[in-house]
Amino acid sequence: MATPTAHHRRPELREFLMSRRARITPTEAGLPDGGARRRTPGLRREEVAVLAGVGVSWYQWLEQGRDITVSGHVLDAVGRVLKLTSAERRHLYVLAGLNPPALEVAPGERGRCDGLRRLIEAWMPFPAHIMDRYWNTVMYNDAASLVFGMRPEITQNCLIAFFTDPIYRSRSPHWAEIARVVVAQFRAACSESPHDEGFRAVVEEARELSPEFVELWERGDVLPGGQVEKQIEHPMTGTLHVESTQLRVPARPDLAIVLHTPLPGTGTAEKLEWLTSPEGRRGSMFPLAG
Repeated sequence: MATPTAHHRRPELREFLMSRRARITPTEAGLPDGGARRRTPGLRREEVAVLAGVGVSWYQWLEQGRDITVSGHVLDAVGRVLKLTSAERRHLYVLAGLNPPALEVAPGERGRCDGLRRLIEAWMPFPAHIMDRYWNTVMYNDAASLVFGMRPEITQNCLIAFFTDPIYRSRSPHWAEIARVVVAQFRAACSESPHDEGFRAVVEEARELSPEFVELWERGDVLPGGQVEKQIEHPMTGTLHVESTQLRVPARPDLAIVLHTPLPGTGTAEKLEWLTSPEGRRGSMFPLAG
């Protein structure tokens, strides 16, 4: 018997498949267009079934929202025929009652980082940076350079730099406590893509460079990325108290925005305003971020 959720989901599945089918012309699918004799807008059900390599009756039942067995492999085949975007493919999985695949970055979105750069620049005078799925630094604002010592000459991977950059470690009085959280959060990121060699490469590099990482990694702790309070002992301003928050942008699921917010009542906001002022910059020991 269909569950109440399935009962409401199946009409939407039918409408979604019909609308996607109607927008694909036979020519786009590599079929003869049939000329003026063709009355069906877009592809026919039978054509979708043949092109996807599934039975005609099965596809008709799928589009009718019947209670049939559906696999991700078959849905992917249907999605290719209907030229679904990554977001549409995820939507199809949800409507069919399956766990959706990870959202992929559309080719046209990969080079559009201008809006994200404006975001972290607007976060000034507070530190902010953007990293990819492997925690490689993509960009950072001036405050991140001044507060954390982010600079071009260090390894541009947040995990590796956390364990190997002496400047960051010297400014973090609670480094060992935060290290446990950082490693557990990176393991959680790895678990989202268990067969991704990119994560494995970062882990292997960290193993070679840091025995402390090895010890923490072998604990097997897992924590979701979220908020972490940090205390920074800066040579020019003294103690800074910030809260680090990771944010995701649906259009760029391969990137994470990391914003650092001053904790109230600590005087951190005022210190950061001075540090990023012309006077504070003149006394800084690091060049500004590029």
